[in-house]
Amino acid sequence: MANALEADAQKLISLAAQKLKADGVQKPGYIVYVKSGAGRERIPQSEDFWYMRCASILRQVYLNGPIGISKLRTKYGSKKNHVVTRHHHYKAGGSIIKDAFEVLEKKGYVKPTKQGRIITPSGKSFLDKLSGEILKGG
Repeated sequence: MANALEADAQKLISLAAQKLKADGVQKPGYIVYVKSGAGRERIPQSEDFWYMRCASILRQVYLNGPIGISKLRTKYGSKKNHVVTRHHHYKAGGSIIKDAFEVLEKKGYVKPTKQGRIITPSGKSFLDKLSGEILKGG
């Protein structure tokens, strides 16, 4: 049986984002107005940014769980361009990650523990089935 480690990450995330969108996952109303972090200059240009971020977070919990918001803020952060001084790393916004966790918890794919969020058996099977589709498709 295939798992998320064997499949191409980019294909897995895009396919999971399509499935989440088809399942009727609602994105927050503010998502079209905010940047994804302090290091960004503009809002995300992709219309499916919310679904891609949820799928990416689900994959990160699968691979690195238990994991919390702080570690994911560091992972999704970026360098901010400065004119005079050097570039510095800025963390991503935490509310987007927190809201994505809430959506994934409602779907039953992730559950909170004291150490951080971990993936549930239904979340693991969701990603494993998608990985199997990717590996069969080529």
